[in-house]
Amino acid sequence: MTTRELAVQLTSGQRVVFELTDTVLTWHVSGRENDVVVPYHQVINASFETTHKLLEVAYLARKDTERFYLFRYKGTVNDVAEDSVLKWVNCLMHSAYEGSGVKRSRRLRVLVNPYGGIGKSPLIFTKKIEPIFRVAGCQLNVTYTKHNGHAHEIAKDIHVDDYDVLVTVSGDGLIHEVMNGFANHADPQKAFSLPIAPIPTGSGNGLSVNLLGRRDGFDVVAAALNVIKGSPMHVDVFSVTQQNKRTISFMSQALGLMADLDLGTENLRWMGDGRFVVGLFRGLMRFKPCPIQLSYKVAETDKAKMIQAAKTHRTNLRNCLTPTATAWHDVSEGLPSLKYVSDEGEDWVTIQEPLLYAYAGKGPFVGRDLMAFPASLPDDGLVDITLFPLTKRADFLQCMPGAAAGEGFWHPKVRYVKAHAYRVRPLTSNGNLSIDGEAMPFEEFQVEVHTKLATLLSLHGHYVADLPEPPTNGVQSQ
Repeated sequence: MTTRELAVQLTSGQRVVFELTDTVLTWHVSGRENDVVVPYHQVINASFETTHKLLEVAYLARKDTERFYLFRYKGTVNDVAEDSVLKWVNCLMHSAYEGSGVKRSRRLRVLVNPYGGIGKSPLIFTKKIEPIFRVAGCQLNVTYTKHNGHAHEIAKDIHVDDYDVLVTVSGDGLIHEVMNGFANHADPQKAFSLPIAPIPTGSGNGLSVNLLGRRDGFDVVAAALNVIKGSPMHVDVFSVTQQNKRTISFMSQALGLMADLDLGTENLRWMGDGRFVVGLFRGLMRFKPCPIQLSYKVAETDKAKMIQAAKTHRTNLRNCLTPTATAWHDVSEGLPSLKYVSDEGEDWVTIQEPLLYAYAGKGPFVGRDLMAFPASLPDDGLVDITLFPLTKRADFLQCMPGAAAGEGFWHPKVRYVKAHAYRVRPLTSNGNLSIDGEAMPFEEFQVEVHTKLATLLSLHGHYVADLPEPPTNGVQSQ
């Protein structure tokens, strides 16, 4: 028997053979037909208590191919030397952590929003998430936010060196607060180097869906696994400047229909992400124009090239030994300077036609049922903008069946561009502006990108979204 194999006789009489391969832990129990197979990144702890000879392996895995659950396999060993069992446990833990480039016993700063989504964040945390963190040996500092802006205050004053991860148990709104707290930190660059990892208990949970995919984006246990085992992924964020006020945006800026369906359904948070469907149908019934003039500093307008660039990005990541970006830290301590405030060059394009909505952001998904920015990359230094003209309702309805898969990207009426920056001038005083789902004054503003400023945790090193293929009939937009 080697340190990679452990054959034990349990007090129950069962014979169990554990084996450590290059990538997975397997074990076979006598009398059972199928082996148990657990990838190392799903193993969160292993221990051997010598007094009672109790062996335990804790891991997170799917149950019936659906959601993730915590499993704790326990057995009392009665026929193997303690030293052999301890060596095997140490070997397993090394494979599960250091061998995968992951630090054990991460120090977590946890912010729980009792008011997020349908209001169940505290219960979800105490019943499902905290026990997993405890089993994994994480060190916890937990705060239940008490008022709007509380997370901003905590992030602004956080001692970055005291923690490995900042965990938000809420929706995307709390992440917006944290990002802007980092921006007002004494050392913003250092604050933004602290990885953020969301536990999705809000309505939209767009960031979680981007990190985990549609299948797992609302799975709080899958998100807990990302907190424990994810690697840093450096991502772009935006500065939104409005009357000399600078706000950080990490996900989206919405005007017109897309802002109305979000901000106009705040009173329906009890419905979860179903509230966005209600907002969408309200907006389609009204079908009012988005009263703005929008200009952007163009980088790319060819949709086929954008999708190919996204494919190349993923291929390059798969070919790397470590699929995460290298650490990035500016020599200055403050926020990056703004480049395009007074830029009026020839490469700025102004949209003249009436619009139903303007939507811009980072990350393919803004929610589980809408892939708004299929060609978005974490760190290309660009903002993805999608514009829909005020045409017929039928044109918009054609995009709805494939919205979750991003199929509307190829619709002839959808203008999709990548830009270095953009600016918006409202043409009336009445309208909605949503930044990361938060209401902002409907006033003139400009957006530009800060490359790799923020840090997230990811199990994949890229956004988890299937790229939409062009339609078979060959009809594509500009």
